[in-house]
Formats: sequence, C-alpha cells, structure tokens
Amino acid sequence: MKQVTSVGGAPIRILVVGGGCAGMSAALRLQRGLRDRLRRGEAEITVVEPQPYLTYQPLLAEVAAGSIDPRHVVVPLRRVLPECRVLTARITRIEHASRRAWIDAAPPGEPPSPAELAYDVLVVAPGSVSRTVPVPGLAEHGLGFSTVGEAVSLRNHVLEQLDLASSTRDPALRQAALTFVFVGAGYAGVGALAELEDMARYAVRGYHNVAQQDLRWVLVEATDRILAEAGAHGSGPEVAAHTLAELRDRSIDVRLGTTLESAAGGVMLLSDGSRFAARTLVWTAGVRPAPLLRATDLPLDTEGRIRCLPTLQAVGPDGGALPGVWAAGDCAAVPDPHADGRPCAPNAQHAFAQSQVLADNVIAWLDAVEQPSFPAGGPAQSDYLPDLAGCSTSLGLGRGVAHTRRGRITGRRAWLLHRARHLRRLPTADRRVRVLMDWLLAGLFTREVVSLGTVEHPRSEFEAGFAEGGPAGRG
Repeated sequence: MKQVTSVGGAPIRILVVGGGCAGMSAALRLQRGLRDRLRRGEAEITVVEPQPYLTYQPLLAEVAAGSIDPRHVVVPLRRVLPECRVLTARITRIEHASRRAWIDAAPPGEPPSPAELAYDVLVVAPGSVSRTVPVPGLAEHGLGFSTVGEAVSLRNHVLEQLDLASSTRDPALRQAALTFVFVGAGYAGVGALAELEDMARYAVRGYHNVAQQDLRWVLVEATDRILAEAGAHGSGPEVAAHTLAELRDRSIDVRLGTTLESAAGGVMLLSDGSRFAARTLVWTAGVRPAPLLRATDLPLDTEGRIRCLPTLQAVGPDGGALPGVWAAGDCAAVPDPHADGRPCAPNAQHAFAQSQVLADNVIAWLDAVEQPSFPAGGPAQSDYLPDLAGCSTSLGLGRGVAHTRRGRITGRRAWLLHRARHLRRLPTADRRVRVLMDWLLAGLFTREVVSLGTVEHPRSEFEAGFAEGGPAGRG
C-alpha cells in the first residue's frame, strides 16, 4: 500500500488525551516512530493533560516511606515529548463523529476558557480517579493515595501522629493517633500500608514512650482476598496468600469481607461491628474511569470505560473497530485472555504495556492505509497479551512479593526484582539514575523520619505573625 503522510494536504493530526502512564508512553513511542514525519510537518501530535508532568504511581509507596525524593517520580511532559505539542488543559468534551474535542485551559476557580481541537486519530488515555462511596465522614477524614502530594502529605501525617502520641497525656487521643486504617487491599493499598508500617516501626525507635507494639494498623477489604489484581490463575492466589500471611505476621489487622460503614467524628465503624477511633484513614479502594469519558460519543461499558478490541481499538457499532480511535490504561476495557475475557485490571503495568501495543498499531495503521478516509478496516493489528509475570510489590525495606514465569518469589529477591522492574519502566534515563541514587543513599545512611508538614501550608507562620501582633510597620 502507498504510505499516507497527510490528509487533504494537511498534517495527520493525532490527539492524545491524557499524559499519565498510558498517554505519555503512547505519545513517546509515537514520537519516536513518526519522527521523520513530525520533522517534515506531515504529522503532528498533541497531548492534552491537566498536569504538566507524569506521576509514576507504582513508586508512590516508597515516596511516602521516604525512600525516594518526590521530585524523582514525576516526569515533565514537555521535556520528554519535545516534538509533541503539550497543552496543560482539561478535555471537556469529545465528538468523534465530527473528530473534534473541546479543551479548557483555565485554572480551577477561574471562568472557563474553552477552545476547539480538530483531529484525525484519537488516542484516549485520561486514566482514572479514586472510586469513592458516600461513607459518612470519609470526605472530612479520608486521605487519598494517587498523587505525589498525597504521598508526601500522608508521610508527614503519620510522623505527626507519632509526635502527638508521644506528647499527649490523653490516653484516648494517644490510641487514636497510633491507629492507622487503610481501606482497599489492592497493590496500591497493600504497598502503601506495608511501606508506612515499616517506616513507622523504625521511627518509634526515637521515642522514649512509644513502642512498636503500640502501633495499630488495620487493612479493610470488601472482598475475600487481597491483591485481586494478581489474578485467580497461575501464581496469583499464592502471591495473595503469602502477602496476607506476612502482613498478619507483622501484627497488621487484615479484615476481609468487611467494609467501612462510617468515619464520622473520626470513629471507624466497620461492617463486622467493630468500632474504634483513628486519626488516620487512607482510602485506596479502587478507581473509576475519568469522568470526561461520559462527555463523549465513544462506546462505553457499564463501568464507564471505553469498550475496546484486543488491538486497543475502540469497538464500533457493528462490533468491529471504530475508525481512528484507540484507548489504553485505566479508562479502557481491554479483554484479558487470562481472565476469561474480562477487562484488564486498572494498574500501571497494563497501562505501560498497552501503550506500546497501541502506538505500534497506530503507526502500522497509518503506514498501511492507502486513502486518507480512515476506513473501519485498516491493516492487521497486534493484540494486547498481558504478561502476568510483571506484577510485584514492595512490603517494606528488603521485603516484597512478585510474579515470575516460574511462579512466585518472596522476600529480598522479590524486593530487588520489584525495584529492578520499575527502574526499567521509568520513562527517562535521568529519572532512573535519580531513583537509583536515592535507593543507594538510603542503603548507606539511616532513614529520614522528620515530618515537614509545614510545607503544605507555607504561609501559616507569616499569617500567624499578623494574627498575633498585627502589622508592626514597614521595615
């Protein structure tokens, strides 16, 4: 077939919605594969993402534990995508029937500033948001765990609770300060709890009146197992069972088949009848697709994800491929052959792997299409085949659990494998070096267990000066 380089004499316009794990990785691979066309002006790639950076979420647990500098798990989009146009904005609507999208670049709280974007090829990867439920008190007392800011804030909060428990003479307040509740036992929840518990056990060595046995960690999971993303086939059940046993060996209270009914007033009420006070409530109970998908004319499943073929192409009305649309990551319902065709779990491993297949399929499709009318058929596409051997998580310094093609491994070997996998997946060489140096330095020196909670409110001291004494004149 003749190679297509433009549509009606204009460049091929590729719109990538989202700059997270799937969106950034797809744009990076498209940038490499279409570099000659981009430089000749025969193609253009536009990436729209509300944040000007990618957050590498699989390492947030180690950010919270202080093993990695927070700046080293974010990747500036404009630096890694120099040949793409990166717009720091929100997509508000997509009308694929006319191949148009609407964006809003106005900061939150300011009047909208809508603009229209036309495209020829659409890559949808806006990711997901936390799946919350109307639990009383959750909005007031809950903490999320999906951004760098939340990871740093949680670390500061945990250390502040240790300071509070050491200083107060109120036994009820002390007990609540030393009680930490995590809701949701997927990889994110288990990893965050295990890393923070490991950090807190180290931190209490510096307190004369707080002991490790005073800490209470509670993990609440609505289903009958943890690490559901590990799957029910192969070594998945073994990985989950080993992780559960290790957590309980560390005196972590794991409640399976249990839900959080209320957190009003800082009192946790569980569905099994338990009732206790806690000053720390971390919500990691799953995610849901980005809400913007409902403002599109794209095919969605009952969960609000884009219905996809194994090739990552969106499903059309006839059950075939919808012309010009691919999707990947948490927002895409991609069949998982290891799970009887159910959609792949929403995690970073699938997002990165899917983005590579997606970009290769888009490039192959553009190379093979003879006419610029973007027919529904197109050339043959590669199917996404998940690699179950890529799942792993850290359970604290020197401890972990991981899938391999030979089964599961645990302990220090799994921990090292987990770190090696994510070091390889980090998008840029400089980030890999920075993270590796963080790990090496952490191994050479003792942990840093100082709370920097004041950085979250940098004007508090300045404002307090005015509140207490008022302006004292000009200096």
